[in-house]
Amino acid sequence: MHDRQSRLSKPSRANSRRGTILVVVLVVVVLLTLTAAHYSSWVTTEYEAAAITTADVQARMLADSGADYVAALVANRADSQSNNFQHNPDLFLGINVVESQFDRARGRFTIIAPLEQDETATHIRYGLIDESAKLNLNLLDQLELDDEDSRNLLMGLPGMTEDIADAIRDWVDSDDTSREYGAESEYYETLSPAYSAKNGPLETIDELLLVKGVTPELLYGEDANRNGLLDPNEDDGEASPPYDNADGILQHGWIGYLTVYSREINLASDGSPKIDLNNGILTDLYDQLAEAFDDDVAAFVVAYRMSGPLDQNPNQPAQQAANNNQPNPAAPGAGAVTRGNPPQDLSGGAKFQIASIFELLGEFSRTTPKYVNGANNAQLDTPWPNKNDVAKILPELLDKTTLSADPYLEGRININQARREVLVGLPSMTEEIVDAILASQPVDQDGQPVTDVIESHSTTGWLYTEGLVSIWTMREIDPFITAHGDVYRAQILGFFDGGGPVSRIEVIVDGTEIPPRVVFHRDLDALGRGYSRQQISPQQ
Repeated sequence: MHDRQSRLSKPSRANSRRGTILVVVLVVVVLLTLTAAHYSSWVTTEYEAAAITTADVQARMLADSGADYVAALVANRADSQSNNFQHNPDLFLGINVVESQFDRARGRFTIIAPLEQDETATHIRYGLIDESAKLNLNLLDQLELDDEDSRNLLMGLPGMTEDIADAIRDWVDSDDTSREYGAESEYYETLSPAYSAKNGPLETIDELLLVKGVTPELLYGEDANRNGLLDPNEDDGEASPPYDNADGILQHGWIGYLTVYSREINLASDGSPKIDLNNGILTDLYDQLAEAFDDDVAAFVVAYRMSGPLDQNPNQPAQQAANNNQPNPAAPGAGAVTRGNPPQDLSGGAKFQIASIFELLGEFSRTTPKYVNGANNAQLDTPWPNKNDVAKILPELLDKTTLSADPYLEGRININQARREVLVGLPSMTEEIVDAILASQPVDQDGQPVTDVIESHSTTGWLYTEGLVSIWTMREIDPFITAHGDVYRAQILGFFDGGGPVSRIEVIVDGTEIPPRVVFHRDLDALGRGYSRQQISPQQ
């Protein structure tokens, strides 16, 4: 019986071992399954992360493509099909870079800007920001203005004081002598940490934070994301950053009015040298003008350079060049050099510099040529006596001639895009003129720039030809203004049609370089997209 019981117990122990093995196997299978599931999830997550990273990189590359695109456009800005950089959706909205049948893979960039003339800060345009629409701080010391006029250039900025204006001027000038309200190294070396005044040009506008009295609030204003638009969080008081006064008006901050980059290239549109109307060699000047225009133009300009103006501003006391009434020689003397018919004696050389090309224009512009045939005080009138003549000749005259032999013209303000705060500080600029300029800037009732007006305002002459200012006022303000610059700022957004990441950068392209060069590049992704997808995407 014992043997029988022993035989019966053996299968039970075997079954027990098999059950234990089955449980172990099941546990192992479960663990392997969980491991596989976890690995699969990890791989999926890593794949998605890699895809997101790839999309981020691609969006940045799309935006960077926009920077190269801007440089190429600026290089070819003489092309009549592409010279409207102020508002041109065909050139700047939704430019396709990567084509695909799938929306998520179709990549584009858009170049967008706020509308400077829009006081509500709610309108946009598709174009570039002309740095010449801003005041160039690095040129304050080079404008040959008296102390008060130089300070007034800055006083139109919101929150500006005489103390800060003089401190800024002291920071960028070349000496260590404090102005009346300013500060130099003697002040900055008492700070902790101590540092010296720059006494040289700014490298970026952000450097102003080192200047006495300048605060981030003054420099950057309420525009937290740097898009130039009044966003909800910028008009809600203390409810959300940044702090603002909830007055419905965007305080742009000085960064919207100041620059360190503006200048214009001093070449004709075809890349050839311009004719310097202040050339001291009058024979060369005459020959160049006669070839580019005609003998009448050449005769008038060289006569003006020798004898100065006969015109008299009716709003000022009589002013006449000291040698205007001096007799001319009856015949050319020894070594006399003549040009024109009747011949002028150019051997006396130039005695007058032209400060504004508008000195040569208008019904009162006249001079006394030095003829060699004995005629004294024979009046010579301008070839362009009326506004119609001026309107016709200005584009060609400004394209072919200059008043300086310098390769660049720096610091002039683009009146077609400048904001009020910049215009009011210019010498001889009155509130009435500023109002008239702003009212005539190329914007329609919906806040969009008007192409036809942009084209008609291709030179500063529209101030005179449209009756905003007299010829006398035009001569006074002309040295400080321009209709365009050659250095451009662009905000560029790279994106995909089907959604996903959007990359935003800001670049400055210097068109006075040949070829144009990106001189500034800033990543704005940390500040957010800045614009909605509806604003940056082309209409389908």
